[in-house]
Amino acid sequence: MTYTLFLVLIMIVAFLLILIIMVQNPKGGGLSSSFGGGGTQSLGGVQNTTSFLDKSTWTLSIVLLLLILLSNFVAPTGNSISTSSEIENTIENREIQDAPAQPAATTLPKDSAQ
Repeated sequence: MTYTLFLVLIMIVAFLLILIIMVQNPKGGGLSSSFGGGGTQSLGGVQNTTSFLDKSTWTLSIVLLLLILLSNFVAPTGNSISTSSEIENTIENREIQDAPAQPAATTLPKDSAQ
């Protein structure tokens, strides 16, 4: 149950991280340039938007990394399930049988024409 919860949280954080990254533009455009004409506004709205997007990216990436690491500890393992395969049961329950006798060696007749 907890592993499923971690998987759902990882998917949500990954989706939000994708959205935040897609909103940003590495050349100064993106969402921050639509507020104030590319940094010419003196109120600081562009800088605050860029700072928010930058902090959001780092925060979400750290949260994603921590969720992935924590999900490793609650992941179900094969040892917790007590089902054995049919092959394992056969190997464990088989009886050791005597080896079959070796067939007698047959000799081929020699060619007398040589």
